[in-house]
Amino acid sequence: MRKMLTAVLSHVFSGMVQKPALRGLLSSLKFSNDATCDIKKCDLYRLEEGPPTSTVLTRAEALKYYRTMQVIRRMELKADQLYKQKFIRGFCHLCDGQEACCVGLEAGINPTDHVITSYRAHGFCYTRGLSVKSILAELTGRKGGCAKGKGGSMHMYGKNFYGGNGIVGAQVPLGAGVAFACKYLKNGQVCLALYGDGAANQGQVFEAYNMSALWKLPCVFICENNLYGMGTSNERSAASTDYHKKGFIIPGLRVNGMDILCVREATKFAADHCRSGKGPIVMELQTYRYHGHSMSDPGISYRSREEVHNVRSKSDPIMLLRERIISNNLSNIEELKEIDADVKKEVEDAAQFATTDPEPAVEDIANYLYHQDPPFEVRGAHKWLKYKSHS
Repeated sequence: MRKMLTAVLSHVFSGMVQKPALRGLLSSLKFSNDATCDIKKCDLYRLEEGPPTSTVLTRAEALKYYRTMQVIRRMELKADQLYKQKFIRGFCHLCDGQEACCVGLEAGINPTDHVITSYRAHGFCYTRGLSVKSILAELTGRKGGCAKGKGGSMHMYGKNFYGGNGIVGAQVPLGAGVAFACKYLKNGQVCLALYGDGAANQGQVFEAYNMSALWKLPCVFICENNLYGMGTSNERSAASTDYHKKGFIIPGLRVNGMDILCVREATKFAADHCRSGKGPIVMELQTYRYHGHSMSDPGISYRSREEVHNVRSKSDPIMLLRERIISNNLSNIEELKEIDADVKKEVEDAAQFATTDPEPAVEDIANYLYHQDPPFEVRGAHKWLKYKSHS
């Protein structure tokens, strides 16, 4: 029996042909179940204590985060390809480089909590539970899209996820409204209201701050600071780039947005702050986008290729997580490559669906105007053209 077991193990670890399930089972026996990781201390504003500077990362969490970030990265690169092939039309804002933000934020809250963000929303769509297939199909305007092909890149929605908003900064007061509903209903939930550094100086943002502070709303205001508002450096557009301090009397913290564990622990801290009845809090995530502002922006007229390459080579969020996983013996290169291959297939299959699924019929254009309402007529482009709207 011992000789047989030795022969099997020798066969497996010699790199010869083996079933993936068996390989995964045997390889998991030599990995650590968890690891304690040091993370960068957050800069605090009007807070005596902040998030911890170390945290435990389990093997299951590590592999889940890695896979999710890889899905978002490959999905965004596929969207870039589909846009250049003219399957995707109109506005399209990609978030590759910022994966640690959306994945880390989701890891720090509950599925019953609420998220609202700007038009750079594809990653949040996925972390909030939408499939790659439904996201890419929405980008190509197909029936199988998460908004039935009517929303496109900037208008995708899911359970407890309110977009995807096309007007710069408009989602911030909406997020305060969602937080007001949470407090009114006394459900213990919080709302994450995200915006970019380009929207951070808008009047409506400060109005939302003020009302949230007055009413102690459970709202986490999150500035994704990727250094550029469209093509303008924040150094040229903001008198102060301390975005975590712009809530004035609202506490704030500045977080390394390229480290998923920093984002996760800061989000847990911020959510607990809100749930305890202390009112809103402001988070600034220091991050970076690899693409230009949108697909119409090459992204190198206001920053150099060297700058982008430097961030990719030193601070890429997926690279940082991969290094942490391997150095703490939570996995190895071979297993991560298997995940990469699985992710590639998932995205390729989704892209195939997104380019072959039929477009919605013209007769469906007026549907879903209201959540629950009897059917009614909607006027078309002229008064003789009528459509029927169904909820």
